[in-house]
Amino acid sequence: MAESNGPEAAGFSSAKRELLLLLKQRPNLSLSQIAAVRRISKVAALHHLSSLEDQGLVERSYERSAVGRPAVHFRLSERSAGIFPQSYAQMSLVAIDYIERHLGRDAVVGMLQERSHEVADQHRPRLAAPALRDRVEELAKIRSEGGYMAEVGGTRGAVVELREHNCPILAIAGRYPEACEVERRMFESMLKANVSTSHRVVAGDPVCRFLIRARPEPR
Repeated sequence: MAESNGPEAAGFSSAKRELLLLLKQRPNLSLSQIAAVRRISKVAALHHLSSLEDQGLVERSYERSAVGRPAVHFRLSERSAGIFPQSYAQMSLVAIDYIERHLGRDAVVGMLQERSHEVADQHRPRLAAPALRDRVEELAKIRSEGGYMAEVGGTRGAVVELREHNCPILAIAGRYPEACEVERRMFESMLKANVSTSHRVVAGDPVCRFLIRARPEPR
């Protein structure tokens, strides 16, 4: 079963690929904003966006302002999810369903936990930096390598923000919400920090957002 590895593998031109990635990371931008970010004319941006719209990958909406014409905004459609990395999720879901039918849901959770331990052990040497933010930035690189399109946000007080714009395991998380909790705990283990989740793609949010706090030093 072939899976898409993203807009590049799907055969899009560089201009269209960059627009798809931009809208994945920053949903519902106006035409003016898109043109400014990409440093192209609004005519050129609209040309590419209209082509993606014809393919059913982009949708437009209009927002009224106090004066002038309504501003046109663009966002990705549900159909666009198929062109971003999915990590063989549908194939994995078949296997997981088989495990649940024959061994029960606890066995599924146990399998997800065992896999998270393997991933954590594999990458833990890369997360040895003493500063929490440095560890989070390295984790973002690891997650992006896995197709999660991760980035580190701002630091507020003792809290570091991690955002993931793509969920390669969305099909699995939609059926087994425990997968999200397993990943949160994996982050805590890898970062040696406390991690909470404020937004989740599986719940309809545009990103998965994690708030990461250093653990108090033992007395």
